Amino acid sequence: MKPALSLRVGQQVTMTPQLQQAIRLMQLSSVELALEVREAIETNPMLDYPDDTDPDQAADGEHGEEADGYQEPEASDEAWEGDGEEEREGEREGDGEGNEPLEADWTPDGSEEVSFTDPDIPGELPVDTSWDEIYHAPPLAGTVSAERDREFAGSGESLTDHLLWQLNLAPVSARDRVICTALVHAIDADGMLTADVGDIAADLAVEVDEVEAMLKLVQQFEPAGVGARDLRECLLLQLAELSADTPHREVARGLVADCFDALAARDYGALARRSRLPDVELRAALELVRSLHPRPGSAVGDFAGEYVEPDVFVRRDGNRWIVELNPDALPRVRINGDYACLVRRGDNSPDNTFLRDHLREARWFLKSLRNRGDTLLAVASRIVEFQRAFLEHGEEAMVPLGLAEIANAVGMHESTISRVTTRKYMHTPRGVFELKYFFSSHVGTLTGGEVSSTAIRALIRRLVAAEDPRKPLSDSRIATLLSERNISVARRTVAKYRDSMAMPPSSQRKRLL
Repeated sequence: MKPALSLRVGQQVTMTPQLQQAIRLMQLSSVELALEVREAIETNPMLDYPDDTDPDQAADGEHGEEADGYQEPEASDEAWEGDGEEEREGEREGDGEGNEPLEADWTPDGSEEVSFTDPDIPGELPVDTSWDEIYHAPPLAGTVSAERDREFAGSGESLTDHLLWQLNLAPVSARDRVICTALVHAIDADGMLTADVGDIAADLAVEVDEVEAMLKLVQQFEPAGVGARDLRECLLLQLAELSADTPHREVARGLVADCFDALAARDYGALARRSRLPDVELRAALELVRSLHPRPGSAVGDFAGEYVEPDVFVRRDGNRWIVELNPDALPRVRINGDYACLVRRGDNSPDNTFLRDHLREARWFLKSLRNRGDTLLAVASRIVEFQRAFLEHGEEAMVPLGLAEIANAVGMHESTISRVTTRKYMHTPRGVFELKYFFSSHVGTLTGGEVSSTAIRALIRRLVAAEDPRKPLSDSRIATLLSERNISVARRTVAKYRDSMAMPPSSQRKRLL
């Protein structure tokens, strides 16, 4: 074939930098978004915090005044002054050098709240658009009375530090202190000794007996049971720390020392035969063993604080559910009026071009923030519409829901729904849930309907909670009980759901009353 030229007409989607920014902001969590806003303010002189929102000012106790002494004007809706629509059209044409001219004066005048009403970002942002240049939380439909839920794990000294502090108070020689220090550093966060005593002795070039002696010393430290090499030794150390007059202590020690395999397997028949104890005394000893901590080191630890702040609040008002964005989770940022006033139309100097480009980027950034809030509110509202039964009756009333259903309801692509529901949380009267929690697969019913996998998990949890501890329900029996409710679930599916809820099998759930 000879080479030839041909024309083809086709469509192609181009990801502009502005669209890429909007997509990236969409998938950020509230914490990441706050960091993104702070970075944008630090790199773009046209962006600034409104009153009382600069973290540095808040730390210094200065509110309503910039650090450099600039008194911020009142919250304003910034408008471009022009001679009419015809002049604006001429301005859009530019100066022929790729620069879009701006109006001569930038004047903030008036104040207005931003409302989420423009979810679509245009292909190109006109520089003379009149809109509010301050982005902050939209007005709430009502007062949110529900308390903000935060999941926080308190921080403190680590287990290693706690043990070393006790070692410093122990009257030991320098040689023994080195051995104890090595032992302490070999203890994991659960309080268990992870290294072999012989290996520690070889590393320190000391006798094994010396390490064994120092290990007994470390095992006397708090919390009780620390430094054990296995669970059996951990339980025995904790029982030894109990007062001598503790009821059934010696019986419990005998069970752990001599019948640990049957105890771990929950083989209560073997425990009764081997211990030859009366039923009442055996029950009391087992209750004492259950009161011990299998991971004593977890009581002392250095945990990083983890906060979960809801992005959306859902509350009931009579017969309707109201969905509101959390104003505390939304960033507050505005256009810096002082710098914006320096932009001049028709000025192609490097300084003016720098300011004009950053002003355009700032306006796009605010537009992307509004679009993120619009989309989040729309998606959350649709989720509440679909899962109203869950809000009113609980997990067992959860209906099957997929990304495609929400995408069709709000007129967006599934990928957008996936981004906006990732690491976004909803505060409801039933607790705080990630938005993805409301999406679940479905299982068919015997009558031809569908039931959510979340509802099935809730049913399994309720059946297990109500079972006879002496005769716990097997997975097959649970599947049979679910079939009686017209839910067709195989035994292996029940086992999968049970494992996902960290529920042990029936053999491990057995209890001696």
